Amino acid sequence: MHAADLLSKRADLTPDRVALVELETGRRFTYAELNKRANRLANFMHTKLGVGLGDRVSILAKNSITYIDLFYGLPKIGAIFAPFNWRLTANELAFMVNDLEPKVLICEPEHVSKLEEMQAQIQVKNIVTLRGAEFEGAIALEEHLEKASSAEPQQPELDGESPYCILYTSGTTGYPKGAVIPHRQILYNCLNTVASWGLSEYDISPVYTPLFHAGGLFAFLTPLLYLGGRIILARNFDPAKSMRWILEEGCTVILGVPTLFQMWIDSDYFDEANFDHVHFFISGGAPCPPKLMNAWRKKKGIIFRQGYGLTEVGANCFSMTDEDSVPKSGSVGKPIFHSKMRIVDPETGQETPVGKAGELLIWGPHVCSGYWRNPEATAESIKAGWFYTGDMAHKDADGFYYIDGRYKDMIKSGGENVYAAEVEAVYKKHSAVKDAVLIGKVHEKWGEVGLMIMIIEDGKQVTEEELKNFALQSLAKFKIPKEVVFANDLPYTAYGKVEKAKLREKYL
Repeated sequence: MHAADLLSKRADLTPDRVALVELETGRRFTYAELNKRANRLANFMHTKLGVGLGDRVSILAKNSITYIDLFYGLPKIGAIFAPFNWRLTANELAFMVNDLEPKVLICEPEHVSKLEEMQAQIQVKNIVTLRGAEFEGAIALEEHLEKASSAEPQQPELDGESPYCILYTSGTTGYPKGAVIPHRQILYNCLNTVASWGLSEYDISPVYTPLFHAGGLFAFLTPLLYLGGRIILARNFDPAKSMRWILEEGCTVILGVPTLFQMWIDSDYFDEANFDHVHFFISGGAPCPPKLMNAWRKKKGIIFRQGYGLTEVGANCFSMTDEDSVPKSGSVGKPIFHSKMRIVDPETGQETPVGKAGELLIWGPHVCSGYWRNPEATAESIKAGWFYTGDMAHKDADGFYYIDGRYKDMIKSGGENVYAAEVEAVYKKHSAVKDAVLIGKVHEKWGEVGLMIMIIEDGKQVTEEELKNFALQSLAKFKIPKEVVFANDLPYTAYGKVEKAKLREKYL
């Protein structure tokens, strides 16, 4: 069983129902129209660019209808959708391009400069541009899509293990890893979310999160288009405008990261907004402070839940009822359908008792196949079908799970993953830096921000601004520490490792 015909089947069942609204352009697309666009995209890629079974196609762009065309069109010809994070620098992107080796790279005008900067480092057979972007030798996508056939393309042989998409997630060693999402994972994400969250064909949800993230693709978009619901797609996020759109479009289920919820509640428009038509709000991407959830409940009388998911296991791994959302505030709920969870002591591998934290392990058909061209990382993360999340969790006596932190050395800032090893490695390259250590600091708006503690080489001087400008040459802006502390020494173990627990005690 594969997922290549999800959109074509839905278009057959409800062809004239509005499936998607593109907010900035005002365009509304029915299921039949979406499916024809996906078919045109697939036929153009196959006949004009030679894209076929197993080929990767990437995009460097903000949210738009083109993501939907690619996501549903490429599987029809057995190709693999592999979007890139447009927030990354050219150097970061070049590594992923060379690792993935896409047959096609699509780029919009805002990011052509990054494409030009990494041009000497990469080799891509076909460069395709969007919305009037100019790049030497590139093909303009819009011109060719109009001429392509809207008929269903001839599908190759596919099954549940065929790769559907590859989504890159930063690695703790400083190198990103491509999580291979197979067709079965796409299907079970739909089934799990619909069954566990109680969605229906009448639900409407906005998508503000980037579509290069699993949350943007899988939290509501894929399940609702599977059901016959409606997606409101936004290219950019503005607190006041986004709330108006939620009201005007009658959205019923709302996903956001804690940063968005903080920005919404701080907006001038929040007080007058009426959310009576919303079934529930859900926060994902990072732990949401209970204080923030309770403020929303108190001011608006709404249902507010906390979600949990990972690229490798899907955006939706737990669920809870409306009734449980208040007494179990802070919990992510209970495991979804078609899934098993364990909490184990990372030293012994034995399951921990109720109330005691351990590493969260997840098993089920919604676990990814592994990491692209990285058997070592795959073997480390997936053992006997169990995915080792690296997250600490505990379970209460009622079976509700709570996420306590991370064994993996990672910071969640505004819904983005920031791995300490990657940032530290860049700062250590500066000639004036002797050692550098990154820890996470709680932040009201972003959830967490980076606090860099560093030792400067004897006889050298450097300012925080100089270090920031140096790091910006290699790192995306959201990875840059918000605060820097210059220290005289750092606590080390007998094995030469920095004891970050002691640094947290001292500086947090």
